[in-house]
Amino acid sequence: MIWNCGNYKIEYGEKVLIMGIVNVTPDSFSDGGDNFSPEKAVESALQMEKDGADIIDIGGQSTRPGHIPVSVEEEWERLEPVLKALNGKINVPISVDTFYPYVAEKAVKFGVSIINDVSGTISNDMANVIKNSNTGWIIMHNGEGNTAEIKEFFENTAKKLETLGINKNQICFDMGIGFGKTRQQDMSLISNIPMYKLSGYPLLLGTSRKRVIKEGTGQENPKLRIYGNIAADTAAIFGGVDVIRMHDVANEKQGIYMAEALKKSLK
Repeated sequence: MIWNCGNYKIEYGEKVLIMGIVNVTPDSFSDGGDNFSPEKAVESALQMEKDGADIIDIGGQSTRPGHIPVSVEEEWERLEPVLKALNGKINVPISVDTFYPYVAEKAVKFGVSIINDVSGTISNDMANVIKNSNTGWIIMHNGEGNTAEIKEFFENTAKKLETLGINKNQICFDMGIGFGKTRQQDMSLISNIPMYKLSGYPLLLGTSRKRVIKEGTGQENPKLRIYGNIAADTAAIFGGVDVIRMHDVANEKQGIYMAEALKKSLK
């Protein structure tokens, strides 16, 4: 199966795609400040590519619970030097984590292939950017929801996108772990993917270092939640997830590879 993302035709379904996270922010919950300088962000992105990332996701503002949104101008000011430096130097698709159509439109001019939109809404302006640029669009459910509600959101969104003339092969869905949901809802969504995954669309899991991992493991330090994340990855891979978004590509990929090998051995 193919996910159309700008100049990239990304194969999914046979292997789980690894999306590495680079937060160009001072206040992300798990790595705030680590990649705030453009130089460090570029270095981290290139290292993640070497470590095995299939996609690099770059964000210019924190979307943690209780975050203070930054303006569209400030978000672009953070992203521009990083995207400019990476353009032509990286060989995997770049995703930009934004819900601002202005930032998305600017980003695709620097070679960005995917817009990772956590807004949970279908903005006509963003839809026009996606349609005109042929980029991939990750659409996340944002707010409380059980498996039935997530499935309904995905189905209704798919219908709306069809009316807007957007090719379904450009779309990837994300159940929105940690975005307005209870920890029990998060747990249920991770472990019951077949109940709501929409056929014909890739599904992304984003649990990296989140509160649901703390809930399950008791680990207070977000950077030390790697083992809990691997367990969540394994459950999701057996459920049929296609893309996993993570901070620690070098180590977490071992769990992904092993989970894939085990899944293939099922009879």
